[in-house]
Amino acid sequence: MAFPCRRSLKPKILTCLLAGLSFSILHHWFLGDPRFQQKQRSDGSLQVTHVAPAATSPSSPGPPCVANASANATADFEKLPARIQDFLRYRHCRHFPLLWDAPAKCRGSRGPFLLLAVKSAPGNFERRELIRRTWGQERSYGGRLVRRLFLLGTPAPEDAERAEQLAELAALEAREHGDVLQWAFTDTFLNLTLKHVHLLDWLEARCPHASFLLSGDDDVFVHTANVLRFLETKSPDRHLFAGQLMSGSLPIRESWSKYFVPPQLFSGSVYPVYCSGGGFLLSHHTVQALRQAARHTPLFPIDDAFMGMCLERVGLKPSGHEGIRPFGVQLPGARQPSFDPCMYRELLLVHRFAPYEMLLMWKALHNPGLSCHRGHRVS
Repeated sequence: MAFPCRRSLKPKILTCLLAGLSFSILHHWFLGDPRFQQKQRSDGSLQVTHVAPAATSPSSPGPPCVANASANATADFEKLPARIQDFLRYRHCRHFPLLWDAPAKCRGSRGPFLLLAVKSAPGNFERRELIRRTWGQERSYGGRLVRRLFLLGTPAPEDAERAEQLAELAALEAREHGDVLQWAFTDTFLNLTLKHVHLLDWLEARCPHASFLLSGDDDVFVHTANVLRFLETKSPDRHLFAGQLMSGSLPIRESWSKYFVPPQLFSGSVYPVYCSGGGFLLSHHTVQALRQAARHTPLFPIDDAFMGMCLERVGLKPSGHEGIRPFGVQLPGARQPSFDPCMYRELLLVHRFAPYEMLLMWKALHNPGLSCHRGHRVS
């Protein structure tokens, strides 16, 4: 069964498709509350029941963290890009108020089997709603409860003109779905590490009994049933940190790069081994170890490398999993990623997907008429 690649679609067709998808999402959200829908069918192997969203509670931002003026004395500080200068000035700021909480997300003596923690920017409403409708559905799969959270900061400077609308949107989503954690730090690439640090603290306070955690971006596609089957063979009380292994990664020293890290921040030649931040899986045991390590590890602008530093601090190592593909599925000789659903049926997580691709792939993989042969396996 062929699956169309987005890059072959004509611009006008793609625009209409995205516009129609946006309307469909909004119509579904405002006119069809999923809490009152009938139970949906499972994939044939897992019994599925629906779980209602939890309530949320807002809080005030509190006083801002003050810049550390001594950072200006850093060697060659004036030669660093402005974003790195700001990072150094505010590197000590690691405790930000929670604007929107999900206090009832993990209530009960037994926490969820799998908690999905998705890093998302305030303006990415379409992506969040597609995840809610597809792989991020809150359900009990054969008695294994799956819960969902979106991790947000406040609108970035480029979104200043619509900051008020985005704040209202986050509030609306939080009240409607009970799945939004929003902190009072600016949602930028260099602040992604803050999402990990704050999530680890939140888990200790609100969800200390979750067996496993999936951390991912909001443009990944997750085959939830496959993730659960993999985790069934694992113990939450033993170390697990699995993803796309990054070994021997070098710090980028070109200042124009998004991933630029100057020697003033990292003087080493090679990062500790880590997993790509697009998506990885952690056990309860590892979450607890990382929480302690993160408290004693200086903030770092590359979030996945920061997690590797924390693992190294506590003497743990990440492991690779061939079913987690943060760099997409590329067939030998192909110029573009494959979007054939048969290539994805045995994978756990793939990056990166546009909202309409996520919906189409989810529908295709759950099509009972999908027929694949051995040649469709991903090596």
